[in-house]
Amino acid sequence: MTRRKKIFLIVFSLLAVILLYVILSVKVFNHFPDKITLNHRSGEFGATFSKKFCDELGLNWKETYIAILDDLKVRYLRLPAYWDEIEKTELVYDFADMDYMVDQASARDAKMIITLGRRQPRWPECHSPAWNQKNSVARSEADILRMIKVVVLRYKGNSHITNWQVENEAFLGSFGVCPPLDRNFLQQEIDLVKSLDSRPIIITGSGEMSSWKDEAAAGDVFGTTMYRVVYNSWLGYIRYSFPVYFYQLKADWAGIKKENALIIELQTEPWVPQGKMIYLTQDQINKSMSVDQLRANLQYAIDVNFKQIYVWGVEWWYWQKLYGDPQYWNIGKTLFN
Repeated sequence: MTRRKKIFLIVFSLLAVILLYVILSVKVFNHFPDKITLNHRSGEFGATFSKKFCDELGLNWKETYIAILDDLKVRYLRLPAYWDEIEKTELVYDFADMDYMVDQASARDAKMIITLGRRQPRWPECHSPAWNQKNSVARSEADILRMIKVVVLRYKGNSHITNWQVENEAFLGSFGVCPPLDRNFLQQEIDLVKSLDSRPIIITGSGEMSSWKDEAAAGDVFGTTMYRVVYNSWLGYIRYSFPVYFYQLKADWAGIKKENALIIELQTEPWVPQGKMIYLTQDQINKSMSVDQLRANLQYAIDVNFKQIYVWGVEWWYWQKLYGDPQYWNIGKTLFN
């Protein structure tokens, strides 16, 4: 065998081994932490609550919200101020639902992050009212700034609000039904909030598809998403193999201190390839969010050791509980102090 052929075989063999490892890594290995205890600091866990997601699941949103406050005893909340629900008609504001959420949380001494702007948690990411979608870019941006001002002025007197989040994953242009990012406009939004109130501003980014540099530079506090099993239409379900220190090194590289880093969206609900979550079979649920996967995700986030962890999917836990599987809900009870 010639030297050239030997080199080719060695290179080919190495590439084959690497390819096999990648396939096993993303399709087979579960990447669960070695030790799962769920031991955590007091106040380490919070939750995002979405009235819209309750509606999608067919839940009574007030019943669900009170159960989250009183049964789970969540005391750190992220609440989206959905523009298309607050201002369905131009200049006609309806804060009844948002007031209810803020008042109920305040009565229990819960702390809140309020998200502001057009791009908010939950699909389709951007939640503009229908009347605004017909406006020019300049007019639309003026409306967004006006709405942000209205929300901040309404709630800035509430001492239970700890942070404002401006937009949601604003730099992630590849996801959501949203206009392209205008960095100058995002800065206008941030500057407006800072001019109205002194609370720190959270800017969020993708845990896997962002360097975090832009987000860290824009805000006072950084919040990352954290997903462990996702779905791709070409590859099917994919398991991320990133070790814990992947997120820690990213934070260091972006200049983010641990005390200014949140896991703002930890995957604790199943990934939906298409359709609605309520129509997933148990087999489909188990592909991305079995009970074991939930525990593994929680432990993984604890091991990353950022300041706080906000779980994503408590509404679905409640739906599962109502329809015969309380395991997710019961695990959740161990998290919130």
